[in-house]
Amino acid sequence: MRRGRSAGLLNLHLGLVFLFLYGPILVLVALSFNRAGLPTAWTGFSFRWYEALARNASIHHAVGNTIIVAFASTLIATAIGTLLAIGVERGRGSPALDAILFAPMIIPDIVLAIALLSFFSMLKMTLGLHSIVLAHVVFNIAFVAAVVRTRLKHFDWSVVEASADLGASAFTTFRLVTLPIIFPGVLAAALLAFTLSVDEFIIAYFTSGAGPASTTFPMRIYSMIRFGVTPEINAVATIVMGVSFSLVLVAQRLLGARDRA
Repeated sequence: MRRGRSAGLLNLHLGLVFLFLYGPILVLVALSFNRAGLPTAWTGFSFRWYEALARNASIHHAVGNTIIVAFASTLIATAIGTLLAIGVERGRGSPALDAILFAPMIIPDIVLAIALLSFFSMLKMTLGLHSIVLAHVVFNIAFVAAVVRTRLKHFDWSVVEASADLGASAFTTFRLVTLPIIFPGVLAAALLAFTLSVDEFIIAYFTSGAGPASTTFPMRIYSMIRFGVTPEINAVATIVMGVSFSLVLVAQRLLGARDRA
């Protein structure tokens, strides 16, 4: 009886925690299908705001910029972060090295954004999509390296040595031996980096140029929400959350599959 009562209390507590975390999200998703323009009154189910979103050219342009930034920063960060993770795991790691490696993950976004803006200004670099890409690469490298390093913890380095003994070059060994083995982890890291880049606002806001040419999707949403939350913004948020949750779920499935293997 006591075990059953304790389990019931734990399940109740867990349910309340999930309700607190995801209740507002569920309300937002529901209001995105509200026919009325007011968020306080439900007048019926409708795709009206998704249709309005599909006709919004400024949002389409911002989404295009975000996709360009996310793909470019993900490719660069994944390549550098993977090689960095391999180098750290093969070398002699230390707490100081780990602290330096993971610093961009710990430093507040606002501090990192100001530092990057100051650095670009010192170089007299013109701001635009290219500066946003470089800024996203800076903090994405740490996340990629962290994920790939978890894949390398159980990596059998003897296969690399065997490949070298058979006469393969370092690049050939990496391409035909190391990369195929750790590829699920690399792909999971890339998906995580892509998700972070799509959702990131503060660093992009500080390192972007003037005008819509370098306006990303989160920046566009911020400019819309300054005049109040509308069902159209709820529709945008629903789509973004759906994409983000899907990418994170795929990344977790890849990591789980690799752990079982």
